[in-house]
Amino acid sequence: MGAPRQKPLRCKSTPSHTPYTDCMIPEADLLTPLRRYWGYSSFRPLQERIVRSLLAGHDTCVVMPTGGGKSLCYQLPAVVSDRTTVVISPLIALMQDQAAQLAQMGIPAAVLNSSVSNEEQTRVMRQAREGAFRLLYLSPERLQRADTLSWLQQVPISFFAIDEAHCISEWGHEFRPEYRQLSSLRGKFPDRPIAAFTASATRHVRHDILNQLELRSPDKYIASFHRPNLRYLVRQCDSVEHTALLVTALRRYDEGNVIVYSPTISKVEETVDFLEDQGIAAVGYHAKMDSADRRRNQERWMSDEVRVLVGTIAFGLGINKATVRAVIHLALPKSVEQFYQEAGRAGRDGKPADCILLWRKQDAGLLGYFANQILDAAERDRAWDRYRTIRAFAESGKCRHRQICTHFGETPKWTSCGGCDVCGAAPPWLTEPMTPAVVRRAVSSAGVSANSVADADQGLREYLREWRRTTAKEKGTPAYVVLHDTSLDEICRSKPNSVAELLNITGIGERKADLYGQGILSALRQYREGARASVPLAMKTAPALETLQLLTAGKTFEEIAQIRGRQISTVVNAVANLVEKGELEFRPEWIDRNKVAVIEAACAKMGLDNLERLKPLKEALPPEITYDEIRLVLACLRRKKSQNRAEIPA
Repeated sequence: MGAPRQKPLRCKSTPSHTPYTDCMIPEADLLTPLRRYWGYSSFRPLQERIVRSLLAGHDTCVVMPTGGGKSLCYQLPAVVSDRTTVVISPLIALMQDQAAQLAQMGIPAAVLNSSVSNEEQTRVMRQAREGAFRLLYLSPERLQRADTLSWLQQVPISFFAIDEAHCISEWGHEFRPEYRQLSSLRGKFPDRPIAAFTASATRHVRHDILNQLELRSPDKYIASFHRPNLRYLVRQCDSVEHTALLVTALRRYDEGNVIVYSPTISKVEETVDFLEDQGIAAVGYHAKMDSADRRRNQERWMSDEVRVLVGTIAFGLGINKATVRAVIHLALPKSVEQFYQEAGRAGRDGKPADCILLWRKQDAGLLGYFANQILDAAERDRAWDRYRTIRAFAESGKCRHRQICTHFGETPKWTSCGGCDVCGAAPPWLTEPMTPAVVRRAVSSAGVSANSVADADQGLREYLREWRRTTAKEKGTPAYVVLHDTSLDEICRSKPNSVAELLNITGIGERKADLYGQGILSALRQYREGARASVPLAMKTAPALETLQLLTAGKTFEEIAQIRGRQISTVVNAVANLVEKGELEFRPEWIDRNKVAVIEAACAKMGLDNLERLKPLKEALPPEITYDEIRLVLACLRRKKSQNRAEIPA
């Protein structure tokens, strides 16, 4: 069953009123817990220096790209300490996931936020005062409570780690007012070090972080913003090209996973339905979904049951998925920082990956609309500055990698990267003209590309993924907590025959080998003896067909939306498309006949061919007429027009 469990390494205890400065430990002692708990034999760039800064009791500011290993920088010092590291994190799901992963590694950790029951909170607070945890995760809202601060002063704290620290700055792209309260930490805990971590902060934001947190002569570690394994691809397109290019792109990535970022909730749902109609399985993720549905969809994607996830910006923070081969944005992000952070979720395994931005001018108008809704004049001006910068990035003829680096205050010596569309790295499918024939070819051929890689380990990989999913469900934990993708792939290559050999796999420490070693070896043995991954018995009904079946069964739009887990507007769009295609008759009970007459009159006046955008028509109609009603009537009129054309003799 592997090596016996050992007690965590400890630093010498220090009184709570003195700076935590006597924990400098030899390099070998850092490599031992690194290997034992994380299964890594070496540090990534900057990690060891950051860990030593924190162990020496220094205030620290760390700017490290997504996937650079920031969490280890504060988790490892916590492991070798006999005190508690307090981590401030903005997302409940992220805190819970990190605590679950630490528990799997044998590192005591706890979470305090609004999702924790009162009974559990009381237990955690009592045990924290006793120093039972190496890491304690809190939300910034929790720190605003006076009782939290007084209670924390009874906890043996080593240092505070502020995750997503750019949220504290009004100049940051994700400013959160509750983060401003973190400035009180210095006054309440003057002798405790504070460490700020972020993946996307400009020079201005970095300075603001230092000032707001009152960091004292901090050690600053700024990693390069250049991600050479990523290929940045940008194309402006119209609505027809937009759809065709998305489908074409997704069919190019038949290995690994894909994230598609959508600008609105309704667009998420429409895109998921459209992709499933094209034979591309996808799941959605947005803030209006039930939290259990969001969690389930995220887990299906994380465990490779579904390769494509379509989400709003609500998805992604803290996601630790190594094999994302592409991130596709369907509209301009609100800032270069947001684009960099979201695109950076691709290629975390260091292998080549694509970051694709497909944008339309009307999508850019949406950003301007949102900017104008901001009441605070200074914040509105900052939003417009961010808009102008991301628009310039998209329209510029300069190297994309260099633009990103200079935006964050880095000055590369090179002028051409060879890894973006501007520098000649765009694939033919992105640059070829979108003729009607090309569009039809992209959108009509259902099914993902059959250009699968002939890989001797592919069957084993699928079998181990299935074992991982089953094990995760039994343990009640996410699949990636059981085993990371990179570890799984390494197992497929090396095919270990013992727990000792498993311990040579990156990402498998002693605790993980204790928990899952025999299960992994058993799965490998079963595969050698002929076992294979099971094949799903049935595919999900196509969205349009499912909606049609529910309508036939007498369900209302509201009922269909509830059954399918969609917004009503998404269902109405699907119905309108069916009507326009002639696959469904328009039903008079859907809309009051007087409203139908008013909409038809307005359409006749403005001309059907001039109604590519619905806003001018909506503004010309009485306010009580909705966009959904307009879509349905328009679909009926367009169907009648196409029928009349077909009846005209040649």
